[in-house]
Amino acid sequence: MATPVLVLFDLDDTLFAHREAVAAGILGHVAAQGGRGAAADPHEVVTLWNALEEQHYHAYLAGDLDFAGQRGARARDFAAAHGVQLSAAEAAAWFEDYFLHYRANWRLHDDALPCLDELALRIPGVRFGLITNGELAYQSVKLVDTGLDARVEQVVTSAEFGLAKPRPEIFLHAAGLFGADPASVVYVGDRLRTDAIGAAAAGLTGVWLDRVGTAGPPPTEADLAEARRLGVIRLSTLDALPNALTPY
Repeated sequence: MATPVLVLFDLDDTLFAHREAVAAGILGHVAAQGGRGAAADPHEVVTLWNALEEQHYHAYLAGDLDFAGQRGARARDFAAAHGVQLSAAEAAAWFEDYFLHYRANWRLHDDALPCLDELALRIPGVRFGLITNGELAYQSVKLVDTGLDARVEQVVTSAEFGLAKPRPEIFLHAAGLFGADPASVVYVGDRLRTDAIGAAAAGLTGVWLDRVGTAGPPPTEADLAEARRLGVIRLSTLDALPNALTPY
């Protein structure tokens, strides 16, 4: 692999510690609310909330729900599992209260900024960008709060582009914003098919960041076989990325 001129990243659970903030946020939220949720097993609370996010956020990406709708659906289903029925307005307010707890726990993964620093040191002139499935306004707040806005030149979101990962068009669009040949671009993300296979199928170098303890669904054998065929690089930490891209 030639030395890349551009490294693109996913945001949530790649650079940004989304799942950790989600777990702390939902536990803080139910504790503040009291009731059956507060008395439930914490592991079960987090597992249910993660499953509802997986279900309803993907319904949003598929166009079955709008952004506010998937938030409300997650809140209603979580409350219903604990014996509480919420109206649409109550579900929106419930989610806003949860979001305050979630945001209070926002941070980057410990290996995120050191990785960017090391790549910039090893590859003079390398450029950084983001591709994220979501809304620009929502994701931009995370970038500002964590300081990532000063480290990336371009942010491509599925909502603004009109197509979501793993569609090849979104990867090629991001490369085009930098005027970069896809063959000289690396894309790093925590989901094998959505991120790494999608990028590799579009002609980029796909890197699967297989962090320990991630909450996403496990990859299928077919996905693992396709990843091998496409030359996807598998890492467990961003600390390993500089060596993977610029081996000594």
